[in-house]
Amino acid sequence: MQSKLSREEAFTLLQKYNQDSFHILHALTVEGVMRWYACELGYVDDVEYWGQVGLLHDIDFELYPEQHCQKAPELLRKGGVGEDMIYSICSHGFGLCCEIEPKHEMEKVLFAVDELTGLIWAAAKMRPSKSVMDMEVSSLKKKFKDKRFAAGCSRDVIREGADRLGWSLEELMDKTILAMRSCESQINDFMKGD
Repeated sequence: MQSKLSREEAFTLLQKYNQDSFHILHALTVEGVMRWYACELGYVDDVEYWGQVGLLHDIDFELYPEQHCQKAPELLRKGGVGEDMIYSICSHGFGLCCEIEPKHEMEKVLFAVDELTGLIWAAAKMRPSKSVMDMEVSSLKKKFKDKRFAAGCSRDVIREGADRLGWSLEELMDKTILAMRSCESQINDFMKGD
């Protein structure tokens, strides 16, 4: 798996279509989480690819929310992104906004963590620390069960994501919290300087 873009080119492409700090934060978070998972799951040589898939996964969402994963291929092709990466990026919308099924382990991870990172981030903001550094799976599970909390984060997609990976929901939550811990301070520093 090789990207045709440098990380800087991928980030510039993201910013071409995304200006809102919420969307940039989410993209950076999913990028960091995907990089962590690449190392954790033995895909060290593909870290850059995994990271860029995470970074660009919502490229069309800010400007074209009603065409999410439909508009992305056009924007990505214009930016010089290869067809393999376009497939991987769009697969996170399987069953929601497209019929591109996640097949590779990396695509299954993206599918599972996209919604979950949003839920974890919302739960972290409710903590006195405003951080994932002291978050435990037990507290996240309570937020997960409360359908009113972060209602936009699909619990069904998160559960399906865990199933596709062959993991328990608790395992997916635990790993994703660890993944978010690995990149939280770097992302916070970037967002403060942005």
